[in-house]
Amino acid sequence: MKILITGGAGFIGSHLADRLIARGDAVLVIDNYSTGRRDNLRPHRLLTVVEGTIADANLVESTFAGFGPEMVIHAAASYKDPDDWEEDVRTNCLGTAVIVQASARHGVRRIIYFQTALCYGLHPVEQPITLNHPIISGGSSYAISKTTAEQYIELSGLEYIAFRLANAYGPRNISGPLPTFFQRLTTGKPCFVMDTRRDFIYISDLVDCVMHAIDGKGTRGPYHISSGSDYAIKELFDATIKALGITLEKEVEVRQRGPEDAFTILLDPSKTLSDFAPWKVSTPLEDGVRKAIEYYKEYGISETFTHLRIPDKKD
Repeated sequence: MKILITGGAGFIGSHLADRLIARGDAVLVIDNYSTGRRDNLRPHRLLTVVEGTIADANLVESTFAGFGPEMVIHAAASYKDPDDWEEDVRTNCLGTAVIVQASARHGVRRIIYFQTALCYGLHPVEQPITLNHPIISGGSSYAISKTTAEQYIELSGLEYIAFRLANAYGPRNISGPLPTFFQRLTTGKPCFVMDTRRDFIYISDLVDCVMHAIDGKGTRGPYHISSGSDYAIKELFDATIKALGITLEKEVEVRQRGPEDAFTILLDPSKTLSDFAPWKVSTPLEDGVRKAIEYYKEYGISETFTHLRIPDKKD
């Protein structure tokens, strides 16, 4: 199969590229390397990399015309600066519109899209969150623009699956608490944890699910990819300490969450477990954290990102 991956040098996109290439699919990646890393993709005869933004309609059209993708995995997203609304709109909204219309013109069979669970708002009205939960995406520019993108995909009439994600983690991840913990703990900076809980899913478990969608499972519309369990951020921090093999002189500070930060985001994966059977989450949190830490030790982290404002951020 010929598969085009937007954001294919990023965390999720590069792992999918590796899995697809390993089984013999031809993969074309479009990435502007805003948050993607060049060392996430290794040269391969089945891999083509196009550097540029998906908001460039001419670039996208020529790429689709030359490659002829049968499927599009839309993993590209702007998220590195919560105040850069223009870039969020440019990449997440305009870029998605460009990709979707090119997909329609070139007969793409299915689009697979990754959506944020923040589409359900900062204060979900139910836990766990079902697919019937109302969309309340006004809490951040990231959530607004990612939700707009999903709505454009739905509007297109194309066959698609939108995976609304729990917090994915693992090797190559450079956003969220885990890489931040690693970076600060290994450079002698103080750490704190927020008094929040999250549903964490290890990257290989996530990719296993997406591969079922690539191979035709699922019906048009949204699904959750999640473990179905939530963990305190303090538990993630403790697993990081254990993986690093260090002992702190005093207990880590627990800070109150900011107004943009939900206390918990726990997604109900029941429809996914049914439609994508025999898929299920199989990686314990401690095992996943250990593998991520091994990657960080080998490849390093020069910068981490978050789409949320961190209250009272200090060095």
